[in-house]
Amino acid sequence: MSTSNASEPVAESLATRIRTVQDATRGISAKYPRAYILDCIKDDRFPEDMWRAMGEYGLLGLSVPEEHGGSGGGVVEIVALGEALALGGVPTLFLVVTGLSRVPILRHGTPEQIAKFVTPTCDGSVKLCFAITEPNAGTNSFNMNTFAARDGDEWVLNGQKVFISGARDANFMLVIARTQKVSEVKHRTEGISLFVIDMKSPGIQLQLLNIQVETAERQYLVFFDNVRLPAAALIGEAGHGAKLMFEGLNSERLLAASAALGLADYVLKKAVAYSLDRKPFGKAIGGYQALQHRMALAKAELEAARLMTYSAAERFDAGEDAGAHANMAKLLASRAAVAAMDAAIQTHGGYAFDRDYDIITLWPMIRLMEIAPINNEMLLNYIGEHVLGLPKSY
Repeated sequence: MSTSNASEPVAESLATRIRTVQDATRGISAKYPRAYILDCIKDDRFPEDMWRAMGEYGLLGLSVPEEHGGSGGGVVEIVALGEALALGGVPTLFLVVTGLSRVPILRHGTPEQIAKFVTPTCDGSVKLCFAITEPNAGTNSFNMNTFAARDGDEWVLNGQKVFISGARDANFMLVIARTQKVSEVKHRTEGISLFVIDMKSPGIQLQLLNIQVETAERQYLVFFDNVRLPAAALIGEAGHGAKLMFEGLNSERLLAASAALGLADYVLKKAVAYSLDRKPFGKAIGGYQALQHRMALAKAELEAARLMTYSAAERFDAGEDAGAHANMAKLLASRAAVAAMDAAIQTHGGYAFDRDYDIITLWPMIRLMEIAPINNEMLLNYIGEHVLGLPKSY
């Protein structure tokens, strides 16, 4: 997947990068439309055919350098992919967890680790998921209890993670664990390490969660009971994984934002189409300002969120600190998506709750965007503290 010439103006270069990916993605969503994903959800199966086709198109390799078997490009390209898939009605959480998990491995892994854990994800033959959240720690990830103890040349992992999307279908999992207890370090960011574990390893147990969000990927509670990990499972240096973790989480914010943007546009277009067709009083309800203004405001907020998202992605690709912009992008995109969904529901009226109209089916996932992968309240805390310089409130 090529990008534009460096000699092009920045705005044109960005537009070209986005358009190239979106044009390629239309072939996927045309072959595997919304109905395909709904069938996968109904049958509780991973959309394997679509995933492999994305690999054949070179889309799964976006953001992975060509020397590592990828298609090149950066976060801009994979964000454009996430948005385009959602816009086609086929969002996939696995793209989010794969995209974020590959970042620390590519930046800090050995050539052997990259070849084993990243390169095969580019053609879809290997799936990589991500595990950080714990039942008791929640948003306070530094308070995690999952612990990896050194045992000779190996590590022994114990603990549990929750809300792990796609754990059943993944071959490998990037796990964030403590290798030093909070009581043993001066600062809570110390003593954290990243491991890639083989999901076939003895001692791993999955418990399906009854999450009512209609995605092809299911969510799990994952237990680790004396899981033995080889030395090669450790990414980077033991105890210094916090920085690596946030590198991945910043890209996760942007991938979540991209899904929110695409879904927002998807439901808004459905609302517009319905409002032009629905004429209970003899004229299209889309002409009524009570509905028209709601949809127009949602569109304006959506476009503002899109600008922030791609600005943050450009910063990330340029090697700049993209933390603040990534958090703002996820915040704005999730709010815009909820506004677009609210407009779509109000426009459809009672039919919005008829599953055949495929509006209410998307409501849980869009509303979830304000909570996951991190809740918007914590994003506002970050902006208040790290951008505005205000006191910490918690």
